[in-house]
Amino acid sequence: MARVYKNWERLVRATLEREQLRDAGRGHERRSGGIAGAVQLPPSLDRATNIDAILQAADEIQEEDPTVSRILCEQAYGMAQNLDPNSEGRGVLQFKTGLMSVIKQKLAKRDGGRIDRNRDIEHLWEFYQLYKRRHKVDDIFSSSTLGNALGMKKVLATLRALVEVMEVLSKDADPDGVGRLIKEELRRIKNVDATISGELTPYNIVPLEAPSFTNAIGLFPEVRGAISAIRYTEHFPRLPSNFSISGQRDPDMFDLLEYVFGFQKDNVRNQRENVVLTIANAQSRLGIPVEADPKIDEKAINEVFLKVLDNYIKWCKYLRIRLAWNSLQAINRDMKLFFVSLYFLIWGEAANVRFLPECICYIFHHMARELDAIVDHGEANPASSCITESGSVSFLEQIICPIYDTVAAEAARNGNGKAAHSSWRNYDDFNEYFWSPACFELSWPMRKESPFLFKPKKWKRTGKSTFVEHRTFLHLYRSFHRLWIFLVVMFQALTIIAFRRGHLNLDTFKILLSIGPTFAIMNFIESCLDVLLMFGAYTTARGMAISRLVIRFFWCGLTSVFVTYVYVKVLEEMNDRNSNSLYFRIYILALGVYAALRLILGLLLKFPGCHNLSEMSDQPFFQFFKWIYQERYYVGRGLYEKMTDYFRYVLFWLVIFLCKFTFAYFLQIRPLVSPTNTIVDLPALQYSWHDLVSKNNNNILTIVSLWAPVIAIYLMDIHIWYTLLSAIIGGVMGAKARLGEIRSTEMVHKRFESFPEAFAKNLVSPQSKRMPFDRQSPEVSQETNKTYAALFSPFWNEIIKSLREEDYISNREMDLLLIPSNRGSLRLVQWPLFLLSSKILLAVDLAIDCKDTQADLWNRICKDEYMAYAVQECFYSIEKILHSLVDGEGRLWVERIYREINSSISEGSLVLTLSLKKLPVVLQKLTALLGLLRNEKPEEKGAANAVYQLYEVVTHDLLSSDLREQLDTWNILARARNEGRLFSRIDWPKDPEIREQVKRLYLLLTVKDSAANIPKNLEARRRLEFFTNSLFMDMPSAKPVCEMMPFCVFTPYYSETVLYSPKELREENEDGISTLFYLQKIFPDEWENYLERINEGKSVGNVEVQQSNSDLELRFWASYRGQTLARTVRGMMYYRRALMLQSYLERRSLGVDGYSQTDSLATEGFDLSREARAQADIKFTYVVSCQIYGQQKQNKRPEAADIGLLLQRNEALRVAFIHAEENVGAEGKREFYSKLVKADINGKDQEVYSIKLPGDPKLGEGKPENQNHAIIFTRGEAIQTIDMNQDNYLEEAMKMRNLLEEFRGNHGIRPPTILGVREHVFTGSVSSLAMFMSNQETSFVTLGQRVLAFPLKVRMHYGHPDVFDRLFHITRGGISKASRVINISEDIYAGFNSTLRQGNITHHEYIQVGKGRDVGLNQIALFEGKVAGGNGEQVLSRDVYRLGQLFDFFRMLSFFFTTVGYYVCTMMTVLTVYIFLYGRVYLAFSGLDEGIARQARRLGNTALDAALNTQFLVQIGVFTAVPMIMGFILELGLLKAVFSFITMQLQLCSVFFTFSLGTRTHYFGRTILHGGAKYRATGRGFVVRHIKFAENYRLYSRSHFVKALEVALLLIVYIAYGYTDGGAVSFVLLTLSSWFLVISWLFAPYIFNPSGFEWQKTVEDFDDWTSWLLYKGGVGVKGDDSWESWWDEEQMHIQTLRGRILETILSLRFLIFQYGIVYKLHLTGKDTSIALYGLSWIVLVGFVLLFKILSYNPKKSHDLKLVMRFMQGVISIGLLVALCLVVAFTRLSIADLFASTLAFIPTGWTILCLAVTWKKVVRSLGLWDSVREMARFYDAGMGTIIFAPVAVLSWFPFISTFQSRLLFNQAFSRGLEISLILSGNKANVEK
Repeated sequence: MARVYKNWERLVRATLEREQLRDAGRGHERRSGGIAGAVQLPPSLDRATNIDAILQAADEIQEEDPTVSRILCEQAYGMAQNLDPNSEGRGVLQFKTGLMSVIKQKLAKRDGGRIDRNRDIEHLWEFYQLYKRRHKVDDIFSSSTLGNALGMKKVLATLRALVEVMEVLSKDADPDGVGRLIKEELRRIKNVDATISGELTPYNIVPLEAPSFTNAIGLFPEVRGAISAIRYTEHFPRLPSNFSISGQRDPDMFDLLEYVFGFQKDNVRNQRENVVLTIANAQSRLGIPVEADPKIDEKAINEVFLKVLDNYIKWCKYLRIRLAWNSLQAINRDMKLFFVSLYFLIWGEAANVRFLPECICYIFHHMARELDAIVDHGEANPASSCITESGSVSFLEQIICPIYDTVAAEAARNGNGKAAHSSWRNYDDFNEYFWSPACFELSWPMRKESPFLFKPKKWKRTGKSTFVEHRTFLHLYRSFHRLWIFLVVMFQALTIIAFRRGHLNLDTFKILLSIGPTFAIMNFIESCLDVLLMFGAYTTARGMAISRLVIRFFWCGLTSVFVTYVYVKVLEEMNDRNSNSLYFRIYILALGVYAALRLILGLLLKFPGCHNLSEMSDQPFFQFFKWIYQERYYVGRGLYEKMTDYFRYVLFWLVIFLCKFTFAYFLQIRPLVSPTNTIVDLPALQYSWHDLVSKNNNNILTIVSLWAPVIAIYLMDIHIWYTLLSAIIGGVMGAKARLGEIRSTEMVHKRFESFPEAFAKNLVSPQSKRMPFDRQSPEVSQETNKTYAALFSPFWNEIIKSLREEDYISNREMDLLLIPSNRGSLRLVQWPLFLLSSKILLAVDLAIDCKDTQADLWNRICKDEYMAYAVQECFYSIEKILHSLVDGEGRLWVERIYREINSSISEGSLVLTLSLKKLPVVLQKLTALLGLLRNEKPEEKGAANAVYQLYEVVTHDLLSSDLREQLDTWNILARARNEGRLFSRIDWPKDPEIREQVKRLYLLLTVKDSAANIPKNLEARRRLEFFTNSLFMDMPSAKPVCEMMPFCVFTPYYSETVLYSPKELREENEDGISTLFYLQKIFPDEWENYLERINEGKSVGNVEVQQSNSDLELRFWASYRGQTLARTVRGMMYYRRALMLQSYLERRSLGVDGYSQTDSLATEGFDLSREARAQADIKFTYVVSCQIYGQQKQNKRPEAADIGLLLQRNEALRVAFIHAEENVGAEGKREFYSKLVKADINGKDQEVYSIKLPGDPKLGEGKPENQNHAIIFTRGEAIQTIDMNQDNYLEEAMKMRNLLEEFRGNHGIRPPTILGVREHVFTGSVSSLAMFMSNQETSFVTLGQRVLAFPLKVRMHYGHPDVFDRLFHITRGGISKASRVINISEDIYAGFNSTLRQGNITHHEYIQVGKGRDVGLNQIALFEGKVAGGNGEQVLSRDVYRLGQLFDFFRMLSFFFTTVGYYVCTMMTVLTVYIFLYGRVYLAFSGLDEGIARQARRLGNTALDAALNTQFLVQIGVFTAVPMIMGFILELGLLKAVFSFITMQLQLCSVFFTFSLGTRTHYFGRTILHGGAKYRATGRGFVVRHIKFAENYRLYSRSHFVKALEVALLLIVYIAYGYTDGGAVSFVLLTLSSWFLVISWLFAPYIFNPSGFEWQKTVEDFDDWTSWLLYKGGVGVKGDDSWESWWDEEQMHIQTLRGRILETILSLRFLIFQYGIVYKLHLTGKDTSIALYGLSWIVLVGFVLLFKILSYNPKKSHDLKLVMRFMQGVISIGLLVALCLVVAFTRLSIADLFASTLAFIPTGWTILCLAVTWKKVVRSLGLWDSVREMARFYDAGMGTIIFAPVAVLSWFPFISTFQSRLLFNQAFSRGLEISLILSGNKANVEK
């Protein structure tokens, strides 16, 4: 055992040595310093004692007194020993041993002597007294400044630890000596112990448990009023005497609710603070209470009550049940607060049940009634619904756990997202149970046997609620049937008109009426789908819903039969000339009545003006038809807008329809009429193959192949027209909103003078202004401008300082950009020096050259207004500075000079008074003087000499001879000069204002550079340009901080990068390039600024930073340029900084609504103001939900240490996480907790709240579950959702007050519930790919969303950084949806939910937030695959179905084409290519194209080609780029826009966009067919590495390569066998864009791959690819390592029978190649017998057998190895000989051999696809190994086809150089030496 202790001591000694060497930030490790860091306190000891606090105190004082430190450590050891004497707890033995070793190693006597513990208590008492005196503990509570108060927190913690140890040791002390003194001190200190405890008690924002003097929030009147409002009164039921009140506070309402319902204590603490802040903020908007005992206004309580319980009130109204209260007037304010508090407590502990808002309404409804009954009693009693079997009271156990268990059991059935959605109940199904009065059968307390709580059996599914998410494309028709019916009916009408040659007569009208049966039948199809797709919900759905389905089914069926029958009779009447048209009249009457009924219902339900009428009508007859017409849901009611908004988006779509149908009629339909008639009328044509289906049917397949592409384009091109019109409308709206007015630094310079006024009017609250705004005279105007500038300057300067802190500008640029305070006595506005730089020198040049009058000179100077400002400021500043420097005769001289000059100016004789040519000499002397005065150290002798020289130059050189003589003969001056007193004494400038003017004037005279390139950094320019531009945009006025809407920023985080570690920064990739080196090169100016900031010198090569502090700064510098959590946290904390600055300048005093008037615009130390910090904390909170932070800490992951570092650096940052405790209780179950932590005074995590969960919270998608568990810790009325790859800027944070006022603005008939915010994609400069992605994304988040919000009114939530109405959304299910897979795109469902629940979503572009995007092609493809897959799942969702059904027709169109319709049209674009090419291949194989051309020359190819080729304009992405171009024009200007667009084209952006087209099509289609949508981790790093060929092949093989090769095969067959008069050239021109698609899909991954054409990389890629291809798979082998494993993974998506059938049908299309080519061979001649096709299959089977024999592996048969090889050789030779003989002696040609290959390859692929689809069958037949080898052969062939051109191009070195330039053009412009980076030639760069 002794050896163990010895080894342990050695280990601890090593730890302590490392501790001494450790500095902040070295590596990832985050540990407490000293003793507390050397030993790890076990959780079992941490919970029950203050051991940790005692060890921290020992740590603090060990330098002052090691003996006292040792005493404290020994006491900590004794406490641990008493708690766990046998060291049974986990980690206790290690802790004890480690602590004892620390005491021996660090704190024992150095000489090794024996420690004397007899005087420990006396020594401790003496140190205690000394410590109190040294830190002035008795005076601590009078401290008013935050700096002292913050420092005292550690002092108080140490003091408390000392007192605790003294109290223990005093028991053994001399009762008459030191023991008596200690006992007296303990009695005295108990009086202030409450304050000390309060200061150290953990709290979140408001210290409610105990008062705190360092936190001023508790002093605010509205907060005190809110605390008073919830205080317990004598009218409430008495709490039992044994009920304990936590902390040092009075009882309140929450204590009663905790006792009655058994809510968790931390949930109660959390929601107590939430309610207090909510009420306080509501009161602050109405006015700050001024009375001594502040009271909350009744209006504030009513506002909170109605907003929190709004959804509950609507739910009761919908279900027609009575509220928990009789009426609003019948309940007093106390009951309102009780109900609000109860709702928040239920919500705060509901865990996953928070996704079921109406379930929470149900729970609240019953608990509110229980509470009402309990409050009427005198004694408080526990609620019966929450009493457990053991007799305790627990809301969680009795109410939430049963619901959670059922939800969790259903979630377990989803097979980790692989099971069909229809086989299990998701969150929506559970919630919709409460949309019916039947929910009350659940009873209260809840019946365990209720169907709602039934858990699913193993093979028996539980029924869905009101919707079943079957996986089928039919949802597209069902959800948007009105669109498809409209398009089909219009196509039918236009086609009829076209075939009738445009003649509109009665016969044409009768034929047009055929749209009636079409409409009725398509409606019937929709009702059939309603019946079919509800399968799975019939047993559990509401009876009324099923009845509606059945009624509609029969109604639509009968209607379609009737209308069709009558119309057939109408057609018979047309042919009968003697008919009386009876059926025609009946048909018209029936159609008219039906149309009128639909129109009336449509108007009443969809037309805004009639909607209220329909809501008021309670007639059963009308209600019946309304119910039949439209399903009644709890959500989706009232989806109408203002009449003006309605007419706007109707007009928008009418313009689109006019364009679309005009185009369709004249360019698509009418040109095909004549060819169609010709083909139909042609006689029987000779087919060149064995025709099976086209005999005697008027060449129907030819007609289909002609019309099919046109119909496909017709269905899809409406999106093109939408894109064009939305781009125009968006551009006009952007211009109207004044976007892009300031888009260059020149514009910033020109308009800077107007910035202060615009800033003051928009961004400064009235409390900060306090100034006159009348402009009655020039003097008043000048003073007003100066006041504006004074208001503007503190904010502008903070912005500039933030740019410097972020290293976007240098120190010199900062000096030039800062604006003077304008608070001095100088009479004019002082502008930043960057506007005035070099202006004085230019003015002097003008003055020297002046040969005219003073007025002419001044006019020339005033042409540049800033030159005039510079001259005036220089003139007045010199006077002020000289006046302050000298006294006596010197001051008289200064006054006389200025008097004379002012007199000559007023007389217009300045050019005569002064010799202007001498101005340079004067400026030289003045500059020398100012250079001396700039120094901190006084040099009065040198300054006096400089002043005298200035006097000499001015007097004898500058002044005219007359004035010179007057001054020389001035007695007072002459006497002083002769006596040597003149300027002998200098008053060195000490006044800050004078010193500022000296520094400024010196720069004004010496800076000679032009200001055109300041700031140099492009990002700094962009930010300043956008900010200054936004000042002139329309935005609400800013409220004072105390009156603004409070908000919270909320960021979900999982395990992404927090901070780059030193290893990550310096670790080199395969090319020898480190991340740090890359960043230095791509951000060279920011690297220089960083080095300047940390005083590291300017050597770019100085990469190895020596100091550990600099090492930490370096990590932050690099992390702030990546997509890291650190960057996001820094950006979001700018909100707090902005609010502190704004609050500080408003000068709110505590307790009264008054403002300090003295030096009101000084901002020094604003961030240390207690009031400003408190005000900011009331209004802003930031919660980062780090889901697995607890696990990361336990596993000592670097991310945990880095998150801890962020907590230390940001005191307002809160981190929420899920903590799991293993093996709790007798059953050994895991318990889960939601925890919130912040950094304590020692920088360690301090737990604020810990709320137990009913189980594992991750039942659905990870991100929304992560958001849901932590949302209870958010505060305020608004919540901004921010991803962890976003950024923010101080200047934008200043506009947050304005943005939040939009919630109270007029944006339609409903107030906004989500405010959309503009994003700036900051990753656009990394590479050309990043630029493409950035431009595409920017176009959508600006112009696209601008139009969606207005006029279309269909903007949803497309991700972050939108701002939510927090109370609206948390009472309606949260800010996202979480059901597995179906809600994979969780963000957009928040928008769907908000819209369905009568929300309103707006978009605002005067504020922006930074956003990172993927920068590599693979990252982009994975991201787009994720989004496309998410849209595929949206197609199946109930939200999209309901919006598609319940929106009015035009709003439905907007919704469709901006959500899933975009992906549908994208897929249709690709399908059109297939339809077109397969149609042409059919004509080519059948020989009909040649036959038709020969027999009907007048048909020609022109009409046909024009009709068939219109889709290719769409395909190459021209129209999709229109919004991007419009955005460029708007925000960059026309010339820059043209240049940017041309640059993008030269960088092959069309290749990229065409490639993306394939990505979106593949993942969208596959998701709807088979599922498989999932979150795809793209990684957010810097992509400069080369991607291996095999990796690209794996990623794109099935999504792009196979499809591209299929299109290429179609094109080759078309060219080989098609017919056209123009020959091959005509074919190429006709199919040019299809070839472009093929090349883009095949080679884009290699074109956009760094070093993709470098020979050495190509060779390595080939080796890697062949190794991967030939490597055998097996258990545990990943697809990245083996082709076989990858191939198995690629088949995983085919899971269902329906999927197998669909795959089979799709795979059969490849058989057309063999069937067609067989009859085109020279060998077969003119023979069209079906036997030929059969013979081809025999040949194919023969080749397959030969392949099997030749690929047979002889290793499996050792004895026959030589025999097998011999046989394979003979067969191979025999095969070649046979082929040669057949070619020589038959009609088989060499061309036939190639043609046969073309025929058999697709057939082989068909066989392969079918084998994979029916894998089990093939495996049972024993053919799977052969299929695998065949698949390997195909992949090898495809890879070879792709690899060969890459290898050939790699031979030419210039190709690689060109590619690098192509990829990294943006980076080149920023100084990135990319070619050197890619070649790994780092050393050459560093030299």
